Amino acid sequence: MKTNLNVKSPNADFSDDFAGWPPEATVFPIAGVDLKILPGTHPFVAAEEAAIRENWVRETAANPALFDGRLIFQQRLSLGEDGISGEGYVTPFSAFMHWRRQPQRQGGLHIFAYPVLESSDGALVAIRMGAHTANPGQVYFAAGSLEPEDIVDGRCDVEANMRREVLEETGLDLSDSVAGQGLYASHARRTVTLMRLFRFDLTADEMVERIEAHMLVAEDKEIAGAVAIRSADHEANPYNVSMLPVLDWYFGRGGV
Repeated sequence: MKTNLNVKSPNADFSDDFAGWPPEATVFPIAGVDLKILPGTHPFVAAEEAAIRENWVRETAANPALFDGRLIFQQRLSLGEDGISGEGYVTPFSAFMHWRRQPQRQGGLHIFAYPVLESSDGALVAIRMGAHTANPGQVYFAAGSLEPEDIVDGRCDVEANMRREVLEETGLDLSDSVAGQGLYASHARRTVTLMRLFRFDLTADEMVERIEAHMLVAEDKEIAGAVAIRSADHEANPYNVSMLPVLDWYFGRGGV
């Protein structure tokens, strides 16, 4: 049996959207992921066109460095025995920014992938975002929304997204790591985080040094530094909220 998350009317009750899923802010294993891309315009974008434009004016006035690129924004998600499946559209980043400003985030769902980078000495390694980005100063794993270049044969290639984001932002190649056997997920506020563990044969300090060296030559200066994480202390860094259940899960189970 699957639990479906479908777009509803603006006045609908979204309280039961994740009924049947594990609780928010917990990490749970999933069998796989299948995200189909639909042609056309996401219904949220069509319904909120004027509000999206107005919000984008405010966003770019506050941060002129923002770019209205394209990402994959979900219309439907389901959790079942085969894992998470969904349907989404190629959508302007400006629409996503408007959606995430809404208190209840109605009209769509966001799903993205975290490559959880482990060091040989039992730490996790994340990045700190630059001041000009959409999440200035926040600390989280090198990651980004699914984008059109991650689409293969009409579906999102989540593993390719993780490889690309890590290489672009850190200079580290996931092919040099040992990938964990399973996929995991968590959810909160209509955002679903997919994750897989990747262990490098490098200490946390060595990984941080390599990332900082990459920052000097990277074309896209999105990150402001690298961070070695050695505990589940939520106050140790200005973490993105999606990091908190991952830290609790990883350090609570003693790593792998």
